[in-house]
Amino acid sequence: MTIATDAGTCGAHAEAAAERPGAHVGLVLFALAMGGFAIGTAEFAVMSLVPYFSVGLGIDEPTAGHVISAYALGVVVGAPIIAVLAARVARHTLLIGLMAVFAVANLLSALAPSYGWMLVFRFFSGLPHGAYFGVAALVAASLSPPNRRAQAVARVMLGLTVATIIGVPFANWMGQALGWRWGFGIVALLALVTVLLVFAYAPRDKVQPGASPLRELGALGRRQVWLTLGIGAIGFGGMFAVYTYVASTLMEVTLVSPAVVPVILCVFGLGLTAGTLVGAWLADRALMPAIGGMLLWTACALAIFPFATGNIWAVGAVIFLIGTSGGLGPMLQTRLMDVAEEAQTLAAALNHSAFNAANALGPWLGGMAIAAGYGWSSTGWVGSALALGGFAIWVVAVLDDRLARAGSR
Repeated sequence: MTIATDAGTCGAHAEAAAERPGAHVGLVLFALAMGGFAIGTAEFAVMSLVPYFSVGLGIDEPTAGHVISAYALGVVVGAPIIAVLAARVARHTLLIGLMAVFAVANLLSALAPSYGWMLVFRFFSGLPHGAYFGVAALVAASLSPPNRRAQAVARVMLGLTVATIIGVPFANWMGQALGWRWGFGIVALLALVTVLLVFAYAPRDKVQPGASPLRELGALGRRQVWLTLGIGAIGFGGMFAVYTYVASTLMEVTLVSPAVVPVILCVFGLGLTAGTLVGAWLADRALMPAIGGMLLWTACALAIFPFATGNIWAVGAVIFLIGTSGGLGPMLQTRLMDVAEEAQTLAAALNHSAFNAANALGPWLGGMAIAAGYGWSSTGWVGSALALGGFAIWVVAVLDDRLARAGSR
């Protein structure tokens, strides 16, 4: 399925969806976004629950960060494997199956009896993540005009950003009030709701003509695909380096009470939502400049973080700015649609493998800085360096693209 094919058929898909009772495009996007809400609650709530489940499992907080990395590793591994093996599975069926697996894995996480089992269950929870978002993004883009693809993808991603405003603070509150296991139980319930919504509203498509594992693997031979993935894998790591330890930083450095932590997490979610909406709008107008600008903006916001942790008002404002870096998500997803040619599903899924490589790399490097004695606030410097690393890869991608265009003249 090429970009031209998606663009040329998006109107037909939208019309068919609108004609089907209960299948209005808005409801389709809402159903897909609910999956993003479940995934976002799972991914970010775990980070905010580190201080609680570390005690419950008898481990220290830097070690607890490995649970987050296990989930991220599941995404990195699962996204490409599922995208390739499920090349001949209809997207409607695939989305339902992925969220069903996600529900079961999170329920098992809630029942994990030990640190070792938690690592295993979080790894399995991560397996459907990338493939779900990748396929959901392609469905959303197919229902939208070509010049609004990024905004359609952003509407699906809004489920994740709204999760950071509502789902994550609520899960954090439940972790404090009822125990950390309830946070995972809520995610399992949200995933089951998504299964029902997708079954009811998502277009019942057929397998794409010519779809095959071999065609999907063709994405791996394109240099611009790898460069785009590299931008996400490194550049997005900065946000995760700070966010993973933000609850601990607030309590240990800013010296706030645990009751304040959900409020700051909500502020982060507001920034993430604003960044996603504005970033998508910019991406539909000037995609590559928007990506470069977002990376530099992120690097600056993260560099300010260590200076702000001593004051609750200052750190709250900076956390909002760091949250806006989430706008990089729909930008890179749209870029992959442009450079992947016929291997759309694998490229779209790999985008979330890249983000979760960042989710593994950021907490790991941030944890190393903390363990080395540089303090909780040092995660800001680590994050800024990662954002600048992503920008360096962006520069290479821009130059490579210009050389390729010049050579084709």
